[in-house]
Amino acid sequence: MILVTGGTGLVGGHLLWHLLNENERVSAICRKTSDPKPLHSVFSYYTSNPDDFLKRIDWRIADVLDETSIQEALVGVDVLFHCAAVVSLGNNSGSLMDTNVRGTRNVVQAALKNRVAKFCFVSSIAACGRASTGGKVDENCKWNDSPHQSQYVISKYYSEQEVWKGIAKGLPAFIVNPGVILGVSGTVTGSSQLFNQVQKGLIFYTNGGSGYVAVQDVVKAMILLSNSPVIGERFVLVGDNCSNKDILYWMADGFGKRRPFIRIGKRMLWTVGILSEFIGKVFHFSPLIDRSTARSATRREFYSAQKIENTFGFQFTSIEKCIKEVCEFRNRTRY
Repeated sequence: MILVTGGTGLVGGHLLWHLLNENERVSAICRKTSDPKPLHSVFSYYTSNPDDFLKRIDWRIADVLDETSIQEALVGVDVLFHCAAVVSLGNNSGSLMDTNVRGTRNVVQAALKNRVAKFCFVSSIAACGRASTGGKVDENCKWNDSPHQSQYVISKYYSEQEVWKGIAKGLPAFIVNPGVILGVSGTVTGSSQLFNQVQKGLIFYTNGGSGYVAVQDVVKAMILLSNSPVIGERFVLVGDNCSNKDILYWMADGFGKRRPFIRIGKRMLWTVGILSEFIGKVFHFSPLIDRSTARSATRREFYSAQKIENTFGFQFTSIEKCIKEVCEFRNRTRY
């Protein structure tokens, strides 16, 4: 039996679609308060009859923070895809460490107890550390503790450590480290926020950049690796290294909007982040921009996915093509 955690999220939703194309039924975990409606949008990207596929999902009520419910949900599971996580670029989510670290610890322990045959953990390039000067980040880069790391980055690193601990105890697991994941989503979180902002009209851009990957490539790689003998390894998943400017330009072109034309420098964005944090503390709210997001938006990193490309001959979709297809879908469905 196959089980997916985080099934209503971006990766989990697309993963369920691809798994249902290879299996009659697939199980997924959801909390009592979870809203499965986002899956309808994801499945609508692939088919005009999403309900025919949605009814083939067997939902198991559980919460990664509830050890007992997770233990029960994993009974009889052969292959587990752990996608559940809180995604936040800033320090604006109190549930980051709980869900991403303690939740992963609970899932790993439940997988060990139930003798899961294959465990796939969705980590992030954020957990890969930094490359040497002029180099690209890959699976061999070492993590460096830094007071400037965002809570999200820290949470992904420590959640990945929980999986490595499980592997040391005999858990047959592997890890994927995707870049910034782009694709059709039924929510307005993560990269979907960026699509929303550009669709409404965005005039600002920054000089930073990162590694990006299409969500379809992420789930295809996950399924490929789950069907291989790979255990105890990690794989960076990045289709292209792109500047923020290029990403925003492609999105603007896809929506028929004016391209962003005002560059925001590092010093200005940093100042905005400090002021936003101060105002947030005074009025008790989490700012959209803080010093962590300012640092991320102005930093340029490069990543290498040669390991999965060379080992399996894996080919990634170009990010420009991915963005074009997402914009076409949103334009067509008035998303």
